Amino acid sequence: MNGSVTAETGASPEAIWALLTDVTRMGEWSPECHHCEWLGGPGPAIGARFRGHNRWGPLRWSTVSQVVGLDPGREFAFLARHWTGATTRWTYRLEANGSGTRITETYETVDTPRWILGLERLMKRPDRLTIGMRTTLERIARAAEKT
Repeated sequence: MNGSVTAETGASPEAIWALLTDVTRMGEWSPECHHCEWLGGPGPAIGARFRGHNRWGPLRWSTVSQVVGLDPGREFAFLARHWTGATTRWTYRLEANGSGTRITETYETVDTPRWILGLERLMKRPDRLTIGMRTTLERIARAAEKT
């Protein structure tokens, strides 16, 4: 499974970058991830890890993520691993666009058990993720425009 959402904002890539890479604030943007904390020291840095606490309705779960892409002002990527072995690569790409920024959020499942993929399709998770990514990018854009 994979998906992508793009949004435009009047904020600079540097302002967006500062918000995206402070994972402790992800709960302010994401409708699914409500809290993150760095593990073993503050990030971001390639190899840095953080734990994300997620919820959807009555379901609650955590993932441990590792930063795998870090190009200041351009890209932030991490692999999020669930205890089942399900792993998702999340990538945020930033492109200067006139006086603002085009932000693209992408997810791709990797090394994920087939039964998890089947369950996620049954529960319409790809649709929920697309809606959630759109909400996340809109919230980040609004916050960055205020700074």
